[in-house]
Amino acid sequence: MKGIVFTEFLDLVETKFGLEMVDKIIEQSELDSNGIYTSVGTYKFSEMLQLLQHLSTHTGIDIDTLLLVYAEHFFSVLEASYPGLLATYKDPIEMISSIENHIHVEVRKIYPDAELPTFIVEEKTENSLIMIYKSSRAMHHFGLGLMNKTFEHFNSTATIVLEKIKEDGTEVKFIINKN
Repeated sequence: MKGIVFTEFLDLVETKFGLEMVDKIIEQSELDSNGIYTSVGTYKFSEMLQLLQHLSTHTGIDIDTLLLVYAEHFFSVLEASYPGLLATYKDPIEMISSIENHIHVEVRKIYPDAELPTFIVEEKTENSLIMIYKSSRAMHHFGLGLMNKTFEHFNSTATIVLEKIKEDGTEVKFIINKN
């Protein structure tokens, strides 16, 4: 998992819960990196899982909700860092439907060894989208948060239903209807 995901997560934890919480979740985790991350480094997903689990334990907030909040934070990082990429789209449905064939292509140019989820468009209309998310990491709520912020970015709203295809969350269907 790319380091930027870790550095931004710890920035969010510090902003929302304080530096003491950052120290606490790092100290309680068994991290090969010792909790020292660079945005361009690559780290084990198990480290993120430990950090999330400890944050969830200390805050009483479930992991899916933490991932949702984190994704909303991460979208603001994308807006600031890659405004040109977002500017190529005129509509949230258009942008979300292009994750696999455009956005992930651009991400791989910057981070060639990035392990990204797969998004398969099953059905697309002007106001709706059905996509299948596949990832061994089961971070579908991170994807949901990014989708929510995409609609907000375009001053729009949507109803997004998440249906687990596999109970462990490694395969999920997103049913998106623009309001």
